[in-house]
Amino acid sequence: MASNHSAAEERTKRHKVEGPQKHIIAFIFSILLTLVAFATVAAGEVNETFIYILIVGMAILQVFIQMSFWMHMKDRGHLFPIVGILFGVFVVLTMVVMALYWTWW
Repeated sequence: MASNHSAAEERTKRHKVEGPQKHIIAFIFSILLTLVAFATVAAGEVNETFIYILIVGMAILQVFIQMSFWMHMKDRGHLFPIVGILFGVFVVLTMVVMALYWTWW
């Protein structure tokens, strides 16, 4: 009985620590990244290469924010989904590299 009581307390502690503040901060940060991307493209006088690099970099940062805060990939016990996602990224990058190689060869 004592182990059930301590497990319930542990869950309560975890939920108190993981309040909505982190989600609100992540949401605001995601909105800011999106606004910066739109503003950069809307400026029009910025170098195209810089825009592409900036948008891809911000997209990667956005993915990490979404995965860690909204999908809780930062928590314990999410190794299998992380491995699956990394494998999917590996497959997609391999397909892109092979398509480029096949096209240019």
